[in-house]
Amino acid sequence: MKTTLQHEWQAFWLCLGFISRIPMPVRIDYSQQLMNQSSMYFPLAGLVLGALYALGYQVLAAFFPLVVSVIGVVIFHLWLTGAFHEDGLADAVDALGGGFTVEKRLTIMKDSRIGTYGTVALVGALALKVALLVELAPLPIWVVLLVTPALARVTPLFLMALMPYVTDTDTSKTKPVADTFPLPRLTVATVFSVLLAGVAACWLPGLMMAFVVATALVGLLWGWQLHRALGGYTGDALGAAIVLTELVLLALLVAL
Repeated sequence: MKTTLQHEWQAFWLCLGFISRIPMPVRIDYSQQLMNQSSMYFPLAGLVLGALYALGYQVLAAFFPLVVSVIGVVIFHLWLTGAFHEDGLADAVDALGGGFTVEKRLTIMKDSRIGTYGTVALVGALALKVALLVELAPLPIWVVLLVTPALARVTPLFLMALMPYVTDTDTSKTKPVADTFPLPRLTVATVFSVLLAGVAACWLPGLMMAFVVATALVGLLWGWQLHRALGGYTGDALGAAIVLTELVLLALLVAL
């Protein structure tokens, strides 16, 4: 039992360190298996990030207007995560928009340069995120910032569990999350996220419905697009899925 708990403790910190700049305070006995299993903690790691965003917003809101505070939190998010998922969105859109074969799309996705498609997608996503958060001002923004990073990280878990990984793992920067994702760990992550959405719905009416619809909508449509264009998912595609799910989730909260 003690060994299992230590293993899961390391897996959580490995996950948090992988998706953010937060330093890992524990020694990690790294292995490919540990990194694969750490994906279960995507939603929990997202909740930790969300707590920092909520705190940052509360501090900024005490001194600045709403729009300035929201933009400040988005900038803080980009710094804290190293724009990790936004980079995935830009690369994925560049690849799917500029490539005409699977090989060409994968080559474009690995290119560190950003193209027109990626630039437009990135600017549009950031602008839309700020606009949606501002529109949600009648609701407690700190709760939105707290839970949406966690709930948005469920979609990539389903993609990992249901689709093959297609990028060359010898050169991919996302090799640690390339292998199949076990169904039991997917179940744990999903149950955690559903419970979180249920609790947060006390402050955000309609959140549970928005969470289910956003996850299903992005999972199906983005997953179909990836299957059609690549035959599977890549690490960049997972990052894009997180950004897209969060945007759809925020949009549904505004609509509801």
